[in-house]
Amino acid sequence: MLMSRIFSSEIFNIPSLRENLYGLDVEVDYRGYEVSVENFIRVLTGRLSEGTPRNKRLLSDHQSNILIYMSGHGGDGFLKFQDHTELTSTDVAEAIETMSQNKRYNEVLFIVDSCQSASMYSEITSPNVVSTASALVGEDSLSYQRDEDIGVYVIDRYAYFAHRFIEDHLIGSDPLQANVSLTQFLNSCPKRDCISTVGISTENYRRPTDRVRAADFFGSRKYQKVLKQKYEIMEEWENIPTNLDESKAKWANVLKDTEFHSLF
Repeated sequence: MLMSRIFSSEIFNIPSLRENLYGLDVEVDYRGYEVSVENFIRVLTGRLSEGTPRNKRLLSDHQSNILIYMSGHGGDGFLKFQDHTELTSTDVAEAIETMSQNKRYNEVLFIVDSCQSASMYSEITSPNVVSTASALVGEDSLSYQRDEDIGVYVIDRYAYFAHRFIEDHLIGSDPLQANVSLTQFLNSCPKRDCISTVGISTENYRRPTDRVRAADFFGSRKYQKVLKQKYEIMEEWENIPTNLDESKAKWANVLKDTEFHSLF
């Protein structure tokens, strides 16, 4: 207990370096018992109470690429929450289908790190979803890097090698300029490193993953322009294509009768 208190509120993936991954720039929107199956599904589907603050909402639309990364104890078709409730593969599939029907995403990268985690995407049939998992059905997901001071393993193998890939290829002054592909990320933990077999599902995904940049899911940029008059978008917003060039052309047509020439 004493040694645990020494490193209170710190997260390491390599014990010898003692590099705290839980820094001041980490934002946590749901804590403790707020992290529940019900809240997880409500965040994805947008079925939250009217008074829910913005930081507890997934403010996505039909142009958003969504990264869902889940880690914990799991088995065939379930992932545990708080050790006493379970999120099932059916729950995940239904939530993503609701998101699809309500135009809450453009593409989804769904990642699960647990024993038998490939079972968690087995029921997903919604379009534009690529899924990956740290272990196939019947396999365990194994730990990595034991910390002798506190007597536990500090990270799982899949999480370690995925994080190392991001550190090596997607960290910099402008991560969106990184040209590493999604295929490279999906293959970042080969069997010799993970020991378990990483599962990959692209059957619901429209694009070849070797032509998709990993930065499409691991990087973001906000485009903003201040409007100086009230402007109501209404149905035009829902009809804007997800391709950036087409979007620019569409907005040019929408704003042609206003004093604004471009939002980009």
